[in-house]
Amino acid sequence: MVKLEERTGDPDQDLANAIIIQAARDYRAALRGMKNYRGDKGRQSKRYWNYEKTISDCERFFTGEVFEILSDLDGNWLMKKLKNEK
Repeated sequence: MVKLEERTGDPDQDLANAIIIQAARDYRAALRGMKNYRGDKGRQSKRYWNYEKTISDCERFFTGEVFEILSDLDGNWLMKKLKNEK
């Protein structure tokens, strides 16, 4: 499991870590939800669409400029680690 320090003593870094941790939690939950989803997978299914949207939003965040500003981590590496969690 990918682990980030939630508290560093630096308020700015703590906030950056909290943002990344929440994005990782959202991404992990959406990936699991998508994997376990048993309902209609068409666009009309709101739950399925929410999983897709969350995954897309998180992937855009992890590969975007804001993530690079907040962290020294490689966003693609982080996504790969989260996808490979069991």
